[in-house]
Amino acid sequence: MFTSNKAIVAIWIVFWLYWLISVFGSKKNATPQIGKFFGGRVGVFILAVLLFRFINVQNYSFNNHIVSRNTGIQIVGFIIFISGLLLAIWARVSLGKNWGMPMTQKQNPELVTTGPYKYIRHPIYTGILVAILGTTIVSSIFWLFIFSITAIYFIYSALQEEKTMVKQFPKEYTNYKSKTKMLLPFLF
Repeated sequence: MFTSNKAIVAIWIVFWLYWLISVFGSKKNATPQIGKFFGGRVGVFILAVLLFRFINVQNYSFNNHIVSRNTGIQIVGFIIFISGLLLAIWARVSLGKNWGMPMTQKQNPELVTTGPYKYIRHPIYTGILVAILGTTIVSSIFWLFIFSITAIYFIYSALQEEKTMVKQFPKEYTNYKSKTKMLLPFLF
């Protein structure tokens, strides 16, 4: 049987460490967002951990709720997981110093329309959602709960960010928006 749960956990940890470290190379925020960060994001994380513990008292892996024990399906899930993280990292690298936490405004912002942004407006969100979907396939059906909450949050964030982008780049962003989709190329 394909045992990638430990690999997925390790890769998620490395991914989030990279994400946290990469904050230091970004432009300064135009407005402080620390209250929003600790209020909403940390609260959601704590709620998720408590729900995990409540649903599965024995451990946090949900191994007893695996979607499929079929090795081929789990390998496909792992490939989907890695593909999602690679998309998110590609998007993060494409943004360069313009990257920031969701719904933050940067000083001297630039409109990035290259790399994965050529095809979708929020590829970091798409990548993370794809990675969560892959995690679901490999690890546990309960990750669909995390996927659902994350998808709702990312769609809300994307809509808020787009309002800001239209204000900052009225002509350019409206034109860019007409040529790309929000999260899924050619669909949505």
